[in-house]
Amino acid sequence: MTKKEASPILTPNAMAAVDRAAAETGIDSYGLMIKAGWAVAATALRSHPGAIRFVVLAGPGNNGGDGYVAARALVESGAAVVLFHLGEQGRLRGDAARACADCPVRGAPLDDYHPRAGDVVIDGLFGAGLDRAVPESVAAIIGKVGALGLPVIAADLPSGLCGRTGQVLGAAFQATHTVTFMTPKPGHLLLPGRALCGALEVFDIGIPMRLVEAQAENLFENGPALWQNWLPRLGAESHKFRRGHLGVFSGGATATGAARLSAMAGLKAGAGLVTIAAPHAALAANAAHLTAVMLREIDDLAGLQQWATDPRLTAFVLGPGFGVGERARDFVLALSDRSLVLDADGITSFSGETDLLFSAFVTGEPHLVLTPHEGEFARLFPDIAADGVMSKVDKARAAAQRANAAIIYKGADTVIAAPDGRAAINTNAPPSLATAGSGDVLAGIAGGLMAQGLPAFEAAAAAVWIHGDAGNRAGRGLTAEDLLTAIHLPA
Repeated sequence: MTKKEASPILTPNAMAAVDRAAAETGIDSYGLMIKAGWAVAATALRSHPGAIRFVVLAGPGNNGGDGYVAARALVESGAAVVLFHLGEQGRLRGDAARACADCPVRGAPLDDYHPRAGDVVIDGLFGAGLDRAVPESVAAIIGKVGALGLPVIAADLPSGLCGRTGQVLGAAFQATHTVTFMTPKPGHLLLPGRALCGALEVFDIGIPMRLVEAQAENLFENGPALWQNWLPRLGAESHKFRRGHLGVFSGGATATGAARLSAMAGLKAGAGLVTIAAPHAALAANAAHLTAVMLREIDDLAGLQQWATDPRLTAFVLGPGFGVGERARDFVLALSDRSLVLDADGITSFSGETDLLFSAFVTGEPHLVLTPHEGEFARLFPDIAADGVMSKVDKARAAAQRANAAIIYKGADTVIAAPDGRAAINTNAPPSLATAGSGDVLAGIAGGLMAQGLPAFEAAAAAVWIHGDAGNRAGRGLTAEDLLTAIHLPA
């Protein structure tokens, strides 16, 4: 099956390798810096055409070089510009020194900058390469700029953010716009970095994509290009059994709603048939609310084992409202050779029993999808969760490899990871998805896609994006029921 190409996300180290490769092929690195600086200036002029003055803050490296170029471009465009530099300009090297020499604006030391109303700040201090806390003098400037609420245009990344993790290193600018080059970096998309970047613009400064792709690290921004070609195409010969049969497990009589949300989401995601498997005590409660979804009585492990012999059952969802404990563990282990989405109570049931879960799914192609939020992730992977150096992407990848499963590490910056190292950061989910039942819908979408034959990672990534898209379609104030009606698969 032909796959569309998804655009990569590069870490700062990988982007530095791209820059070096570009220079080695004979591409003029100063020419690239000029394009970058002009892109920053263009964004500043477009977003703040009436600025009283632009204040360029230039650092001691190439990010500062971008700032010097931006200052020159702004002056040539007729804008009022002042410049303040961190460190001695005489110690600049390479392209940054050349950009400083070509800049018509005389700079003053950074400590001399006293922010005032009407300033538009161009942040060219550090960019994405920072790996330690910002100096106290920079933190003080960041605080003063933030206190006045001044607009900030960041070159590459707001200074003070880690480009690899999106975490704040002491203090960081709150940018209104961030202009980066060639590809986003993890720090642009992971929280809190995403919130601090403001509007993100990715500008192509002319580095050949073959050089970028040569440094790609199997990390992408989640979107249809990553998985759309895996979605099944309906033909004249299609019928419900060819579209997959999803089984969803219900909790007891007073805990049936979550399973119904998952089941309906599975139908909306394209599964041809969906059956809720419920204990006898929950049959009446479920039957009173079901129409297109079928119902089957499953009280114990023996009943599940008999049902699961039906080859037309192609995937299962276990966890939403199911209950925590030995019964959940037994059911999961009985399905260890089947495609399974494990959510909520299903995940919590393996707290302290993770080896039991992981060993059951260790062989073969990944066919387990785990959907932990922060707390559930810590229950399944306590050592990984506690690591203070790893990014959220690093953690999701490590968890996926350990569990031989696709991981949906949920949150406002959900990360999806596969055991082979592929990972995607999702960015389309609105805050309104933080509502009761939303996760049950997500699990059902993933189950519905797996039932149709999507591999675990592609099903997980598609489910997260479709879930976010449904949230945007449903609008502010949505309920889980609203999400169901808003589920839409890309054509």
